[in-house]
Amino acid sequence: MSSLQYNSLLLYISNQLTDKQLEDLKFLCRDMLGKRELEKISSGVRFFQLLTERGKLGADNTDCLSRFLTEIHRQDLARDKLGIASEVIVENLGRNWRKLGRSLGLTEVKIDSVSTRHPTDLEETTRELLKEWRRSRGAQARTQELIQALRACMLNRTADQVEDSLFGIHTTV
Repeated sequence: MSSLQYNSLLLYISNQLTDKQLEDLKFLCRDMLGKRELEKISSGVRFFQLLTERGKLGADNTDCLSRFLTEIHRQDLARDKLGIASEVIVENLGRNWRKLGRSLGLTEVKIDSVSTRHPTDLEETTRELLKEWRRSRGAQARTQELIQALRACMLNRTADQVEDSLFGIHTTV
């Protein structure tokens, strides 16, 4: 995600927060930010600036933000990035699903297993491939890994579509 996309996302989220939600976020971060710093925060933008300065947030590290937004019951601002990326890939990948599977590090046995489950439906095959990858990576699965794998396969258009769906100004974490 570019710096502009990241900052646009934070600005969008900041504008959606109520004063109460900002106070709740500050409470959740009281161990990360000092009491003096917390007292100075009067906007979501300043809150996000401090977290970014402390290395808790970044263009490639929005997991913490997603958890915080979920805690304050703003799941609408903390959508599942892997789920969104997976759906974009399912809709756009087509016949290149095997190539993507190899790029993601899945074994030929796993790829063949996916193929036998859905031999004629490319979208279901791709969906199953991505589920298999998520299972194999567990908590280490990241959207950036999917984007890099798509680019390694020269599937740049699909990678761009994933990035646009995740990081566009009006989309969420």
